[in-house]
Amino acid sequence: MNFTLNILGTASALPTMNRYPSAQVLDVRGRLFLFDCGEGAQMQMRRMGIPYLRIDSICISHIHGDHLFGLFGLLSTMTMLGRTACLNIFAPRSFGPVLKFYLSYFGEGRKFEIGHHVLSMKSPEKIWESKSVELVAFPLNHRIETYGFIVREKPPMLNVRKDAIEKYGLTIAEIASLKRGEDVVRPAGEDGGYGFETGYRRFSGTSEPLLISAAEAAYVPYIPRSYAYCSDTAPFPELSSWVKGVSLLYHESTFPEQYSQTAADTCHSTASQAAQCALQAGAGKLLLGHYSSRFSDTGIFLQEASAIFPETVLAKEGMRIEIPLERFK
Repeated sequence: MNFTLNILGTASALPTMNRYPSAQVLDVRGRLFLFDCGEGAQMQMRRMGIPYLRIDSICISHIHGDHLFGLFGLLSTMTMLGRTACLNIFAPRSFGPVLKFYLSYFGEGRKFEIGHHVLSMKSPEKIWESKSVELVAFPLNHRIETYGFIVREKPPMLNVRKDAIEKYGLTIAEIASLKRGEDVVRPAGEDGGYGFETGYRRFSGTSEPLLISAAEAAYVPYIPRSYAYCSDTAPFPELSSWVKGVSLLYHESTFPEQYSQTAADTCHSTASQAAQCALQAGAGKLLLGHYSSRFSDTGIFLQEASAIFPETVLAKEGMRIEIPLERFK
């Protein structure tokens, strides 16, 4: 069950010779989410072997060009490749006129629906879900309306311990209840039924009700994984609580600390501010990106952030980060 982040671009407003504007693809169990779509995103997808037509949803944080200028080309390519599946685009209301312009001038031959899901929340809200994954959006603090996103695996059903099946002679119905996290209560005097594996009766009845707790008889098979995408934003108090405990936190770090006033003036963050957010959130790992074109060497960003939050990684074009599945024994 893969949970892999693909880095397409790490630049802020101005691209450089080796950095493309913001774009990332998250592969969750074969479902692809594209976060922002800066210029050249589809070329980067081609280089990394990411199929265009498998993009299920596009999440646009805001409509500044460095997060959006690659979208028209990608949509046109999808049309030429004959896409028929509906494409979900989660974006602010201000994206509506942009999409209308594209459809008016470049939408000819399109055989797929584009669903613009308008973001307008004031705090984290679930905006999409499947059986095993959910997508959450939340507001950020930037010069224009901007949103961040979290993709999170839903808690799995519990696994029932084999020794508990044998000890209590669990029935199929009781096993199903325990897998849902529900305790099993057998009324006084009730026979235990036939064991699921052993095929013979384990209890002849008891004088008191028998409680078989899910805490004793079952366990969580793995820890659900999560990824938070926080694009252009100045720090604000609520953010760390909104992304609390995520496995991997992407937080923009446009400037090093020496440019903290510039960051404040432009509603961006420094590397150390990103690290403070990760520390307060208890994130598993911090991923930095959205570097200012002023800096050809991004080492200063890592140096400042890792001093506060050691589990820091610099995003680089072409990078793949796999969030491993941590199983319980």
